[in-house]
Amino acid sequence: MAKSNLTAEESISIDEDSDNLPYDAVVIGAGAAGIGVGITLQHVGIERFLIVDRDSVGSSFAAWPAETRFITPSFPSNSIGMLDLNSIAIGVSPAYNMRVEHPTGAEYATHLQNLAKYFELPIQENTNVTGIEKHGDLFTIETENGVIHAKNVVWSAGEYQYPSLSGFSGVELCRHTATIDSYGELDGDNFLIIGGYESGIDAAYHLAKNDKKVRVFDMEGPWESESSDPSVALSTYSFERMRHDKFDENVSLHAHSIVTLVNQVNDTYQVITGDGQTFTSEVQPLFAGGFDGSHKFVSHLFNTRDDGFPEINENDESTKIPGMYLAGPSVRHDGHIFCFIFKYRQRFAIVARDIAESLGLETEEFIAAYKSWGMYLDDLSCCGQECLTC
Repeated sequence: MAKSNLTAEESISIDEDSDNLPYDAVVIGAGAAGIGVGITLQHVGIERFLIVDRDSVGSSFAAWPAETRFITPSFPSNSIGMLDLNSIAIGVSPAYNMRVEHPTGAEYATHLQNLAKYFELPIQENTNVTGIEKHGDLFTIETENGVIHAKNVVWSAGEYQYPSLSGFSGVELCRHTATIDSYGELDGDNFLIIGGYESGIDAAYHLAKNDKKVRVFDMEGPWESESSDPSVALSTYSFERMRHDKFDENVSLHAHSIVTLVNQVNDTYQVITGDGQTFTSEVQPLFAGGFDGSHKFVSHLFNTRDDGFPEINENDESTKIPGMYLAGPSVRHDGHIFCFIFKYRQRFAIVARDIAESLGLETEEFIAAYKSWGMYLDDLSCCGQECLTC
């Protein structure tokens, strides 16, 4: 097994020095999904694989605002057979290793880096993928450092580094919350936040703690939702923080409020809603409007669902190009949304098993082990939507 953190030149030379043999699998992205899939490929017995990332292991998490924490709690429950919600590998607990229940992005990035070192994953950092094509039975992965060949590709590049700036006129005047280093360093006293899901409430909470006045606008109002699915309703952690005295004192929530226009008049920003109301601030409005997702860069390798996400089969493989797999928050099956770690990690072993079996490897014991940890979700119709979301 190759050591972790190979340079681009070292990894490409390995490919060339091995009689030009292609990798059995190349994983694109070294975040939670990429590292999790890599560990799973190793567990199933695939030896010749590579993980590549345009930056470094966990870099998307490291880019979170300094105050932002995981909304899902970590708890060292592995000893009773209940995998830590923020774990990406069987038997591993971030809570046990970090002694933190709600880690920051920087802390989780360090956790991923430690996992990569512990499992000695073959990782090629600082490698920007510029194109992927399939010719015959092999994929050609073009990078700024050279060409990599593979029998299978797992796209797990995530979405955080691709913030969405669309939805209404003047959105380009806003600042996406994903570009903020620290809420404590923002100047101003009056903030307008467009988007009231987790990122918007997180921003409002931290600003309110600093005695900033905040208005949050959302076209629906997830804080009013009766759903138990954290993909569409706020987490318990967010509701808990919304009960903070400073939040109640400084934050105004505007549910069912559609922003139609953002203007800038001299030094003042205007947020105009569908009912004709105008709200002003001298501070650039913050936009918590989600992410476009990296899957758009490989859209030519997938058919597209009606909702814009890649169409995949029961093995999370492209229905258009065999051997092209998807892992991470972009995974969708019917109406099921796998946008959190504890959801999409259940599909790592499905991908690994399918690739392993295509290579003639035995998978029976592997499947049993992953099922015992709740890391092998192969029945998407087990009890309808509720089996995945509650």
